[in-house]
Amino acid sequence: MKKFALPVMLFLGLVGQVFAVEGNAEAGKAKSATCAACHGPDGNSPTDMYPKIAGQHAGYIYKQLKEFKAGMTSGGKEGRNNAVMGGMVAALSDQDMKDLAVFYASQTMKSGSTPEDVVARGQQLFRAGDMDRGIAACIACHGPRGVGHSLANFPKISFQHPAYIKAQLESFRSGTRANDMNGMMRDIAKKLTDEDIEVLSKYLGGLH
Repeated sequence: MKKFALPVMLFLGLVGQVFAVEGNAEAGKAKSATCAACHGPDGNSPTDMYPKIAGQHAGYIYKQLKEFKAGMTSGGKEGRNNAVMGGMVAALSDQDMKDLAVFYASQTMKSGSTPEDVVARGQQLFRAGDMDRGIAACIACHGPRGVGHSLANFPKISFQHPAYIKAQLESFRSGTRANDMNGMMRDIAKKLTDEDIEVLSKYLGGLH
């Protein structure tokens, strides 16, 4: 049972480490023109291989942008390594990142849908995890509606493109994405089967 309580304890321990993202949404909107090709003009990506970032927590967006830049400058040894995003953030200043984060956070993520055939299994994994396999419940960090926790930089995952969620869970499982706090997502993802990932990805698309 201790493993299942761990994410909650970590969250509570992080509440005192909150920082505000001091950005300007209007400035961010102007700077977002180059982002629109992949993420759409308001952060609702029309292509499922790219994430919806509208309505995502500003702190989380800012953190990811910084880590994409760290991944680029360190040759993938630090941060989050992604060739496309590495190139996009190369010329961004810290203030640019904050402005973009605040702009996208001010937008509204478009809802998705959940296929009926994954509701029961997806709900079970999301709400309760799988004790026998040591899989913690997603709800512990991402909340009952998948909106995350801005205080602890746990992202909103509801309404996200299933294809993107699937790709990220697979990346955490393989270790090719390693910018999760204390390895929490990697620890969970490595215990997920392909079927688990498929079900969770589709379930989260319409979670509300």
